[in-house]
Amino acid sequence: MKVRYFAWMKKTVGVPEEEVTPPADIDTVGDLIVWLRSRSPGHAEALAEGAAFGAAVDQRTATFDVKLAGAREVAFFPPFTGG
Repeated sequence: MKVRYFAWMKKTVGVPEEEVTPPADIDTVGDLIVWLRSRSPGHAEALAEGAAFGAAVDQRTATFDVKLAGAREVAFFPPFTGG
């Protein structure tokens, strides 16, 4: 699965994207976030509990309870506004 990071999250994690193979028990976006935090201090900071960021699964905005089954890409991004 490809994981992509945008804006300040990319800088904090240290890469714009990475290929990961999460363990089989990683079922949701939230599970993935918890697992990714353990990859490096940058991941832990960017994906910290209480930090403001959103997610998308296969280019569709997703809440953290969305299932990852069959997902090819997960992206994390800071909050944005429209106008």
